[in-house]
Amino acid sequence: MTDEQALIGPVLLLDDLTPAVAELALLVLARGDAVPPPAVLDGASVAFDRVATFDRVSVWRAPLRVALPRRFSYRWNGVDYPVALDLSGDCRLAYVSCNGEEHGDLDRDADERNVMWKRLAAEHDAAPFALLLHGGDQIYADEVKDGHALTRDWPVSVPEKPDPAALDGFRAHLRAGFGARYAALYAMPGFATLAARVPSLMQWDDHDICDGWGSLAASITQSAVGQTLYEVAHAATLAFQHGATPKTMPARFGDAAGRHLGWQVKAPGFRILAPDLRGERQLDRVMGPAGWAFTREAALPAEPGHSFLMSSAPLLGPRLSLIERAMRWLPGVQKYEDDLRDQWQSYAHRAAWIEMLDLVRAMTDDPAARVTALSGEIHLATRAEMRFESGKVLHQLVASAITHRPPPRAWARALGALAALGEDPIPRAPIRIHPLPGQRQRYQAERNALVLTRTGDAWSAVWLLEQSGTTPPLAL
Repeated sequence: MTDEQALIGPVLLLDDLTPAVAELALLVLARGDAVPPPAVLDGASVAFDRVATFDRVSVWRAPLRVALPRRFSYRWNGVDYPVALDLSGDCRLAYVSCNGEEHGDLDRDADERNVMWKRLAAEHDAAPFALLLHGGDQIYADEVKDGHALTRDWPVSVPEKPDPAALDGFRAHLRAGFGARYAALYAMPGFATLAARVPSLMQWDDHDICDGWGSLAASITQSAVGQTLYEVAHAATLAFQHGATPKTMPARFGDAAGRHLGWQVKAPGFRILAPDLRGERQLDRVMGPAGWAFTREAALPAEPGHSFLMSSAPLLGPRLSLIERAMRWLPGVQKYEDDLRDQWQSYAHRAAWIEMLDLVRAMTDDPAARVTALSGEIHLATRAEMRFESGKVLHQLVASAITHRPPPRAWARALGALAALGEDPIPRAPIRIHPLPGQRQRYQAERNALVLTRTGDAWSAVWLLEQSGTTPPLAL
């Protein structure tokens, strides 16, 4: 973003959905004293209210209420934006994750960085998406905390009792950093085109806070410095990703005060369930009591139709605990332990993993129920299946990442070799990792995005791969 861009946006968000009405929010970011002009929907002017201010960047929100099913358009700042929000029949959804990199992300060439966003925008032009699902790491905030004395030695150590004035200065430093980073990202080519025309639903992960949040030592995350970082990142996530504050949470969220950020949306014939796998995370747990209670209540009883479970870290995966335990004895690799602790397959989370898999199996108890897990996080594309004794199949589709460059192909091959061992965390329900349609390797080391299509009552999926193109469809 340049200094001349006083207004950034718009970004269209889905607040909630009922059979008759879509509650939407239109977000605009403003620099300095700029105030966005009203939006126009169905001939009526809709004013913006300020949600929050992060240093020089303010978040403004205008509510849009649209009767369903319909396609519509709104007008803002002299431009008309068509929206294909019709979920009553055939429709297409897009899923993305990992929109950035840990270091130097905003210094990259914008055209190279956003090539997959542009490809996804071209897909939308050819056949519009009804929803855009963001599966975690919408921003890479790792550098936001840099440049301040309190985080000079993060994540090895932080001051035990920082001076209150220094902590206030750190908070201001973080708010300025988050505001500037979200503004830069929301102005990016490709993303801006889609975000204005396709309602977004977002689920956060660690980089929306900092790398490894919740899988780092409690002495760091529970310190005054760590809690200040979480406080600002949480406020930024609510404002920039949901157009909300703890006092104005959209109805789809499971906690009205935003203490966990799990949510659910129900549409005709399908639903999207997104537990919060990061906000209550600790070294020995993935979710806290509130997150588990919401997830169980939302998931059950089983109901007909297709359930899409957004699990920011892959729900189905190989025996990563073998690598995790080995790291204890291999010099120089301990810094990667938090990446493995982030995974459901960590030895520390095995009981919780089994509990979640049992819950997903219960979600298929209705004869007309199907479940598909959508995941990101690993910077590779892959898929997996878990076959239950009932004959039902849990499909997992991993699309990661939209802008993060892939790891070495050797790492993808090593994971594929580990996946060949198989994994059976619950009896008579084996997990198997499979190549994408048309590919030979289990893990594809290319930037990518996922497209879900419903035709009649049948769902299918294709991956958009940076070098290999579009995969053949996978029936779900």
